[in-house]
Amino acid sequence: MKTVNHWIGGKTVEGASGNWGQVTDPATGAVTTRVALASAEEVDAAVTVAKAAYGTWGTSSLSTRTGILFSYRALLDAHRDEIAALITAEHGKVHTDALGEVARGLEIVELACGITTQLKGELSTQVANRVDVSSIRQSLGVVAGITPFNFPAMVPMWMFPLAIACGNTFVLKPSEKDPSAANLLAELAAEAGLPDGVLNVVHGDKVAVDSLLAHPDVAAVSFVGSTPIARYIHATASANGKRVQALGGAKNHMLVLPDADLDAAADAAVSAAYGSAGERCMAISAVVAVGAIGDELVQKIRERAEKIKIGPGTDPASEMGPLITAAHRDKVASYVTGAAAQGAEVVLDGTGLRVEGYEDGHWIGLSLLDHVSTDSDAYRDEIFGPVLCVLRTETYEDGVALMNASPFGNGTAIFTRDGGAARRFQLEIEAGMVGVNVPIPVPVGYHSFGGWKDSLFGDHHIYGNDGVHFYTRGKVVTTRWPDPADAPSGVDLGFPRNH
Repeated sequence: MKTVNHWIGGKTVEGASGNWGQVTDPATGAVTTRVALASAEEVDAAVTVAKAAYGTWGTSSLSTRTGILFSYRALLDAHRDEIAALITAEHGKVHTDALGEVARGLEIVELACGITTQLKGELSTQVANRVDVSSIRQSLGVVAGITPFNFPAMVPMWMFPLAIACGNTFVLKPSEKDPSAANLLAELAAEAGLPDGVLNVVHGDKVAVDSLLAHPDVAAVSFVGSTPIARYIHATASANGKRVQALGGAKNHMLVLPDADLDAAADAAVSAAYGSAGERCMAISAVVAVGAIGDELVQKIRERAEKIKIGPGTDPASEMGPLITAAHRDKVASYVTGAAAQGAEVVLDGTGLRVEGYEDGHWIGLSLLDHVSTDSDAYRDEIFGPVLCVLRTETYEDGVALMNASPFGNGTAIFTRDGGAARRFQLEIEAGMVGVNVPIPVPVGYHSFGGWKDSLFGDHHIYGNDGVHFYTRGKVVTTRWPDPADAPSGVDLGFPRNH
């Protein structure tokens, strides 16, 4: 059986706690790997190494950092398929989807390669007589990232490349459900020339998380995961004096107006709801149909959903893979089996899916629920699986009010041909990311990613300008120098004479 250990100080470090987690292949249900679960002492060792590395990395030149990052980007590009294969083996998503994850992570590495312009300061001269004021940004020290199972490569790459480009050192605690991609990312960084201790990977469970949140030498914590855990991370790390960005869960809505291209809207709903088996914080999980188009839209979604090929991620014909664990599969299924009792019409029920030859895999098919009420469990909770709820409203205003009443505010979308309606929507909707005829409005790397309300705890979104600001702190310097002409008699502070 494969063993995944920690990566500390530029080398593999065997787990010493005696605690191990199991990693399964979601397509077969077989346990393929054991992963070390760190003790508080092992976390402390990683932070200590990172702190020591910060002594030199924090004062390294920008050209040194960017040179390594350019080399790192090239290595990641060359190993795309290898990284994607690890994602498929441990998460279950199909290979093309895993490749897309790597590509979106690479966007942030590319952003980090251009950190020189992001870290430029400001200067005001002559704010008073012979007084200049400058603003600069400096690194924090040791920072930590705690990342989710659904994007084991992309979300870490949303964090550590930018953090180390800003001069920090990093301790990554990836999900113990699919840990291998994180180690490969760290190994490639070392191959690119990143000094030992700048990037460290510590595997673990709540013990490791709590150790990072309490450690006095960790200056900041980045987190992506569910809302209850994000709230806990924010409260605990803040209480320990740390800077925190904690991205939580979502219930992303898509508003479809009567004038929308329903074929385009149905295509978007299917790809956004069921892509990556719905295990995305940016998945569309609720479609709000306005007016009389609801029946036609539901039918178009159903026709497309029924054609999706579900199978192991290693099969090129598969369009959707299994869920991460059997327990999560059962939880997702419970929302579908209980939907009718709470007033929904079950248009598609995917809970009985079996895949020939992979009977022990964590399989679930696509489910479509219509006429869902806002007080039902399937609507209120983040299901994190291939379940799409359809709600009906009579007007645009009712649809926006329904959406704004949700405690989540991560991403949202509107489908319409009306520019005026789209403009109103982007201003009136209470969410951090908005798509206009775009179903999954994940910003490109140089714009920041983050939601509102219960989808984000902290003041900074992730990557983009917000990411740079999160991983640095500002300093203002006020300077006054005497004029050489005012020097005391007998002392010459003038410019050297060249002739």
